[in-house]
Amino acid sequence: MSGPTGPSDGAPSIDPLVITARTRAAAGPEGRSALPRVAHWPIFPFETEGLQVRAMNDPVLPEPPRRDEDADTCTVCAQPDDQFVWAGARWRISMSPAPGSVPNLVLHPRDHIDFADLTEPQGAEMGVLLVRMERALASIDGVGRVHVYKWGDGGAHLHVLVVARPRGMMQLRGMFLSTWMDVLPPLPAEEWAAIRAHLGARLAAAATPQGSTPQYR
Repeated sequence: MSGPTGPSDGAPSIDPLVITARTRAAAGPEGRSALPRVAHWPIFPFETEGLQVRAMNDPVLPEPPRRDEDADTCTVCAQPDDQFVWAGARWRISMSPAPGSVPNLVLHPRDHIDFADLTEPQGAEMGVLLVRMERALASIDGVGRVHVYKWGDGGAHLHVLVVARPRGMMQLRGMFLSTWMDVLPPLPAEEWAAIRAHLGARLAAAATPQGSTPQYR
């Protein structure tokens, strides 16, 4: 697993130590930056009175390893196919069996790779599957929009999260939907199970007859 692509000759660079020092120099007398402009957006989930930005910590260099860096102990690789809502030759799609607050799916490659390790054909396959996942989630009555997230700072095995936003819940728009996922109560178990079964069926119907993704050359 290669991780982020390294610098190349002649490429520009950023210095985390300089960025940290610049941030601290621009902070107020207590060493705290002002609230960002998003704190005043209608979709910001929190009341701003008394809210403070954390003081900037020193960079941690080199960075500590993430969860599941080693393929031999990777929890994603170890999961059998029957734990996923859809499994093909090169990709698998998961949805927690335990109820969550909003419907969501997670895309994983079978190979123990991260984003930077994808070949262009694998990237094309991923794009096809993300479109299928979006359409499957959008087919649920009551879904307004579907969001796609890729972070990668927690788990090393590539995973892309696709999340449904309930229609009309305008506070959940944009970047903070992932925050609201931890605030909203879970859906009833029967409702969650029905959604999980529906999504699995939709994804299976969208797949090729062999149950895998087309391979692009």
